[in-house]
Amino acid sequence: MSTWTPICHTNSLSTERGAAALVASDEGHHQVALFKLACGELYAVGHRDPFSGANVMARGIVGNRGDVPTITSPVYKQVFDLRTGEALDHPGVKLESWDSRDIDGVIHVRAIGA
Repeated sequence: MSTWTPICHTNSLSTERGAAALVASDEGHHQVALFKLACGELYAVGHRDPFSGANVMARGIVGNRGDVPTITSPVYKQVFDLRTGEALDHPGVKLESWDSRDIDGVIHVRAIGA
């Protein structure tokens, strides 16, 4: 998926709360968890928790570890870096990561590396 996909209006997202979106691509459908932080930064990661297999990451707890913005899974409480999707305490485990941007008040995403 190399194109940017519009998801929702920026003002539809609550600050520090996640929202789930279904994104279609040539490879199929992907569930994405979107986050807007208080500083205005936007992040998009996979909605599926790799530890439980449940699509719950949009319901996770937004926080930080030092300068790293994080999302904590609501199931087993693993903490992930919102910038990269990497599990901070489990090297090699990660959420899907998506580029995200605001274009004229609409959030767009695309797969990282696309």
